Amino acid sequence: MKVYTKKGDTGTTGLIGGTRVPKYNIRIEGYGTVDELNSYIGLLRDKSIEERFTEELIQIQDRLFTMGSWLASDPEKGKMQLPEIHESDILALENSIDWMDEQLEPMKNFVLPGGHETVSFCHIARCVCRRAERLVTHLNVESPINPLILAYLNRLSDYLFVYSRYLTHKLKAKEVAWQPKLK
Repeated sequence: MKVYTKKGDTGTTGLIGGTRVPKYNIRIEGYGTVDELNSYIGLLRDKSIEERFTEELIQIQDRLFTMGSWLASDPEKGKMQLPEIHESDILALENSIDWMDEQLEPMKNFVLPGGHETVSFCHIARCVCRRAERLVTHLNVESPINPLILAYLNRLSDYLFVYSRYLTHKLKAKEVAWQPKLK
């Protein structure tokens, strides 16, 4: 199988099911951003992190590929059997969030992203996740999608935020509180 097909040379791409759409189509923007998020999760996984989180991030990457396959499929013509997102996938994120939260001091302020390179990668992944969520929400208005996809993205951004705080704690990085300048 060749990597290049030349079919996209005119600015269109094919969905699972054969439909061709412009590369700027909201469906393409959605799964493209999920793919970008997956790459940032991979970058985060490549850092020196606890084995528990390496395994969790691999599972998250798998779920993002699953999500991408659904988003890349024409809902009218896509007949290929695709893997599923399950409530248990969301529950796994929630359980990890709760476990990490128990290890942390309660938040009293918004915090500025940064403090350590690994923490910063986690914040970037969180921001890309929020963008993916906005795009997929927009797509959902035009073409309804599995609501578990939206719930998973929403919970994943929460997971990445709490994980950034957990990393800050474990790496003994400084968590800088945002102090709004009102005058």
